[in-house]
Amino acid sequence: MELKEYNACVKQWADALFRFACKCTGNQEDAGDVVQNSFAVLWEKRGSVDPEKAKSFLFQVAYRQSVDIFRRKGGVTYSEEPEYAESYHPGHSDLKRVLDRALERLDEQSRALVLLKDYEGYRYEEIAQITGLSDSQVKVYLHRARKTLKEYLVSVEHII
Repeated sequence: MELKEYNACVKQWADALFRFACKCTGNQEDAGDVVQNSFAVLWEKRGSVDPEKAKSFLFQVAYRQSVDIFRRKGGVTYSEEPEYAESYHPGHSDLKRVLDRALERLDEQSRALVLLKDYEGYRYEEIAQITGLSDSQVKVYLHRARKTLKEYLVSVEHII
């Protein structure tokens, strides 16, 4: 990977990586660190990373760093309104709050799987590569995570 390809990766994937890291870590400061460290690792390994696989590589590094932060802090604790909530969907704060609380109920692995599949649009095979799980494990864990989210979201007290 050359400097031009690296800069194209930064321009193309920085925002998506930041959103993913925000959801996984629960705050912008940690997410910024995760993104910066992910791109630093990509730069260090630029000789062995195929430019076409850079996105997958970046999300794999970000996923692992987010899990490390999650474990170090003992889990993500959101305030009443996550600090990054209004930056994404102004005017939809009630829905955003409910969705954030629903995601909060998931363990770090389940949350990352939902984010990778439903927010970032990865295929099962790509998620398996990023997380180190098998395709079937990804499908099963994602099914369970979605079931947990559904149970939370359709309960009477969470209907908007």
